[in-house]
Amino acid sequence: LSAYFCFLMTALGVTAGAHRLWSHRSYKAKLPLRIFLAAANSMAFQNDIYEWSRDHRVHHKYSETDADPHNARRGFFFSHIGWLFVRKHRDVIEKGRKLDFSDLLDDPVVRFQRKYYKSSVVLMCFVIPTFVPWYLWGESLWNAYFLASILRYTISLNVTWLVNSAAHMYGNRPYDKYISPRQNTFVTFGAIGEGFHNYHHTFPFDYSASELGLKFNPTTWFIDFMFWLGLVTERKQAPKEMIQARKERTGDGSA
Repeated sequence: LSAYFCFLMTALGVTAGAHRLWSHRSYKAKLPLRIFLAAANSMAFQNDIYEWSRDHRVHHKYSETDADPHNARRGFFFSHIGWLFVRKHRDVIEKGRKLDFSDLLDDPVVRFQRKYYKSSVVLMCFVIPTFVPWYLWGESLWNAYFLASILRYTISLNVTWLVNSAAHMYGNRPYDKYISPRQNTFVTFGAIGEGFHNYHHTFPFDYSASELGLKFNPTTWFIDFMFWLGLVTERKQAPKEMIQARKERTGDGSA
């Protein structure tokens, strides 16, 4: 249970934090929530918020080209994990320099996390998930470290990477059949709502990253709960009319 709780916190640090808040600015969050999401993002250990958001904006701007950091046209392995093993293609660097990321460093929370990133990762990703179960209910350090820390970290990395790989290769395209990203149910469950990828690339500004309704999207539920608490404002959303018109114009007819 503690490992799963840490997994959910880790996931939110990426999905609600680095992705929907800082990369896409799809909603605004007050300081206490931004601090929580930055701490959760350090628990995710997937590069600091600035680097993660920078790479993700470049991915959207130049999706499926050599300027895409994890270009899915180079194969499943490359888009899943291989892109982290090699130097970035020169187009990623050259075209990435043309984008404006100043808004990220204007946020003191992003600057603080970036400055103390290594220390925060050691604390949030490894020390706290290991120490809490050992101290509070007598879990062995061996179990706590390898389950709540290492296994949880490994799983969280792979479900995030599946958004870059599987969700760009397998699934339907009800919103835009001319782009690679797909709707992938498996990825949606693993990445707590990030598998509605055809929708997301069609309407990247939408805070829910999917059509609202009864669909499984815990990240959206979390953001809505924070809105109810008064910690979230200005949630951006694609109008239903716009969504329906796009389905009819460019969708594959599967929705």
